[in-house]
Amino acid sequence: MTLSLALVWFLIGVFFIVVELFIPGFIFIFFTAGAWIAGLSVSLMDLSITTQIIIFVVSSLILLFSLRKYSMKTFKGSRRADVDDEYSEAKIGKKAIVTKAISPSQPGEVKLMGSFWMASADEDIAVGEAVIIDSQETVDGLTFKVRKV
Repeated sequence: MTLSLALVWFLIGVFFIVVELFIPGFIFIFFTAGAWIAGLSVSLMDLSITTQIIIFVVSSLILLFSLRKYSMKTFKGSRRADVDDEYSEAKIGKKAIVTKAISPSQPGEVKLMGSFWMASADEDIAVGEAVIIDSQETVDGLTFKVRKV
């Protein structure tokens, strides 16, 4: 059983898709397109292997250099850190209830917007007291600086 050259180029394209899944970087997808363009070309015309390889390389590189930057912007999405920063900043100035006592030497816990968060303060605050979120205490956004109402 012999494989047609168009099918071989199609399978090479499938290989590049699999590589893209394991090594994401939005690069190998353009080699997939180049392989499929070469396969389409060989199915429409009788081409030598050298011409097929040239079509593959040239089309892959043209697609890579012309579309990658645009495609990265389109498919990139927003970074999770940006979303978390906006969400944690939305908590500043809100009222919370202390669920575990807070002291200057020991962080406690507050309930805010239906979730429990670590909290620190410059004074002792007992369980059940209301506090105001002053700022984000840690970089990870999980601990807030609070003060009594």
